[in-house]
Parts: sequence; C-alpha cells; structure tokens
Amino acid sequence: MAAGLKEAEFIWKNGKMVKWAEATTHVLTHSLHYGNAVFEGVRAYKTDKGYAIWKLNEHTKRLLESAKMCLINLPFSFDELCEAQKEILRVNSFNENVYLRPLVYLGYGKMGVSHVGCPVDAVVAAWEWGAYMGEEALKKGVKVGISSWAKPAPNAMMPKAKASANYFNSQMANYEAVQAGFDEALLLDAQGFVAEGPGECFFIVKDGVIITPPNDTSLVSITQNSVIEMAEFLGFKVERKRISRDLVYSADEAFFTGTAAEVTPIGEIDRRVVGKGGMGEVTSKLQKYYFAAVRGEVAEFEKHITYVK
Repeated sequence: MAAGLKEAEFIWKNGKMVKWAEATTHVLTHSLHYGNAVFEGVRAYKTDKGYAIWKLNEHTKRLLESAKMCLINLPFSFDELCEAQKEILRVNSFNENVYLRPLVYLGYGKMGVSHVGCPVDAVVAAWEWGAYMGEEALKKGVKVGISSWAKPAPNAMMPKAKASANYFNSQMANYEAVQAGFDEALLLDAQGFVAEGPGECFFIVKDGVIITPPNDTSLVSITQNSVIEMAEFLGFKVERKRISRDLVYSADEAFFTGTAAEVTPIGEIDRRVVGKGGMGEVTSKLQKYYFAAVRGEVAEFEKHITYVK
C-alpha cells in the first residue's frame, strides 16, 4: 500500500469494477511518456443521508471539456461517468470522507509524440482522505512562499484544461517551497501577478473586501466559484481582479481553496505574517459555512449535492 493512501477494494476501469491491485496499465502507456491525460478531484462527505458528492455534474462536465481541449475522444458519456462515480461509493466500504479521482488517459498500443490512434482508458478511483494539508492547517493556517516558477502563459499551455501535464509546473513549485521551509507555494503569472497555488486557488481579504484573481492562467475552479457564491450569499463584497505581490504582503487575511484543500487559511507569506497570523475572521466564517454547505446543512446550497446510499 502506498504511504498515506488507504486502499479501497474496487476501482472502476473502462466500465467495469476491478480489484484495486488489478487496476494496472502497461509501462508503454502513451500518457506515461508524453503527459496527455486529464483528471478531476471530487469530494464525497459522509452524512446521515449517505455520501454527499459536491458538484458531481460540474466536475464531470469539466472532465469532458478538458478531454475535448486535449483532443482525447472519451468513449464514455456524461451520464456513464456520473454513474461510475456514484457506483464506486456503493461498492466500496468507506467509513470517512472520500476523495474521488476520475482519470482519462491515452493507453498502450502506440508510441511516438503523436497521440492519434492511441486507445483511451478511463478510471474512477476513490479512497478515504481527510484534510489535504492536515487538520492543523485548517485551524492554524499554512506558511506559503512565492515560487521562482511562473505559471505558463496561455499560449504555451492550456490552463483551462485540468491536464496532468500542467501539474509538473505545480510539482516543481511545491517541492521548492517545502524544501525552503514552507508548507505550500504561490505561483505568479508571466506578468508578475498572482495566479494560484500548485493545486489551490488564492484569496485575500483587504479592508473587508474578498479578492481573488481571474482565471487568465489558471484552471476555472469549481471550489473557487463555490466560495465566491457563498461569500456573496453571506453579504461579503467579492472582487475578481489581478493581485500584485505587494498587495499580497499587505493583505488582512489570505486563504487557499480547492476540492482537496477545501478552505485553508494562510498565516504567513514569504516570512511575512498575514494579518494576525492563522485564521482570520472572514476566513473562519467562510470555512464554517463551506463545511456546512458541502455536508448538506445549508438549504440554499443543497442543490449542488448528489446523495449516494
């Protein structure tokens, strides 16, 4: 078993449930060599009504859009992929909150840079996964360092595709940050404005206004949009605008969002304490509301939940 990963019994692969250990692929799989694959991260929260999948339709729609952008002809429909994600919760025995990973990749059968003619494989795996950066991070916040790596320009890569190749940039930024003593990185775009974290969207609070960057060089985030919707529902003013490095340093609060990261406060950026450090008041309200909403405890947002028993 991989460190930190609690294996389930089954993985959905190409329309069938297979044993976890048997969900394998060949070493000459095209995507392993050339990086063209797309995926999603989806959360399912344990509730009294069953598992609550947050924004299943939106995640599945984005998976299909990513595949289209990357010229991957997916052999499964929207409905089939939604059902696969629900079924993976039914066939496995889980006790805690679950993370789902749909993945579409180019399989074994052809080598060379061109992907034309490669078979397409699709999987949905699921495992129990708690707080992405740890429970303490959700309470006390994380230390962040602005990376020397920049997000690729839109004419270099496709930031709107949740493509595996894009995450090599994220991987290098995260490694650099952790080696420097931070918990996570923050990446700027080619013009020097904030883009996002390696796997998270970035927000600041300044003079009571919540600010988050546009998605010029970042993925259009489902969780980012959810938090914006929740913040506006709670009466906060939200602005989508470019964030400069100096504005980051003078922020009253800062936090990350993402399916994995959920709502994680940031207590320090580049050795500068954000606000009073740790969890700010606005971040605290949003985090509590977010966790209530994704568990079906807020009537206005229950429309975004798919229950699976």
